Amino acid sequence: MKDKYSRRDFFKTGMGISLAAMLTGGKNLIRGEETAGRMRVVASGNGIRATEKAMELLREGKDPLDAVIAGVNIIENDPNDISVGYGGLPNEEGVVELDASVMHGPTHNGGAVASLRNIKNPSKVAKLVLERTDHALLVGKGALRFAKAHGFKEEKLLTDRSRKIWLRRKEMLSDRDFWYPPKSEELEPELQSYISTHGTINCIAINAKGDLAAVTTTSGFFYKIPGRVGDSPIIGAGLYVDNDVGAAGSTGRGEANILNCGSYQAVDFMRRGFSPEEACLRALERIAQKSKLLPRLLNKDGLPRFGLSFYAINKKGEYGGASLWSGRKFAVHDGKENKKKPLAYLYKRK
Repeated sequence: MKDKYSRRDFFKTGMGISLAAMLTGGKNLIRGEETAGRMRVVASGNGIRATEKAMELLREGKDPLDAVIAGVNIIENDPNDISVGYGGLPNEEGVVELDASVMHGPTHNGGAVASLRNIKNPSKVAKLVLERTDHALLVGKGALRFAKAHGFKEEKLLTDRSRKIWLRRKEMLSDRDFWYPPKSEELEPELQSYISTHGTINCIAINAKGDLAAVTTTSGFFYKIPGRVGDSPIIGAGLYVDNDVGAAGSTGRGEANILNCGSYQAVDFMRRGFSPEEACLRALERIAQKSKLLPRLLNKDGLPRFGLSFYAINKKGEYGGASLWSGRKFAVHDGKENKKKPLAYLYKRK
């Protein structure tokens, strides 16, 4: 039985915030807290280090796009984080393929790469696509050649840790092939949960001038078909920025997001006056409704059996996020402290 939603009503989250701002002489109110200035950074739950770094750079006056990319580079470079970059979980052939996109509010320009191999920082390459080409997206071997032309060095991205997880998945798939079933002692207990997983990090920022930027980077679905591209490098799905309105980004099931242009929808809802949190919820509500047309995506209760989350900041510096299912968090640096907060949600887990 679905428990729909934990969201606040529209007056409290949308019109209420605007009215409160007017009554307090134009000061921003975010979830009841008076704030000075607009500098904010939000990220998916695995991005608490990214929000800290990005805020540090915003305070130094750096461009918000440089700030969020520097933030996610920490996670891309971490071999112990299997969701992105170096050490990311591979495709079914044991090859790590990375996707990333960036979007810069002041210029309304973006860049992206997909199915990029042997380069640990796809977010940096995506920024170069924005800066050094008249294209928006480069893929596969073309993206690799482009990265190498700009001085990026090829390196092995599959770590021993990720290789162990990949091998266990391969051994588990069938009892009719030539692979013996796995021995339980061959994989540490803490790695067992990664057998069926995916990972992404999204990071969004607004600086003191009100300029916005966003980045999304991922290694995609674990054991995906080689060449699969998710939502992360698709502008309008994995992220979207309108410097006059706000920015949004996502993590979760990319296919559902691509087919609904979810991040664009979230920004469009903010354009209509909804708060960031309510905008994310409404984008998710549309996706959930469309998912009902594909029974394979539904659980026994007729609800989406996948996860998807959105994160958003509007032009005033108000922020929020939402997930299809309860229990998830996102990272926020509000200019005073860096912490994780619960995401709003459409459906409560049993």
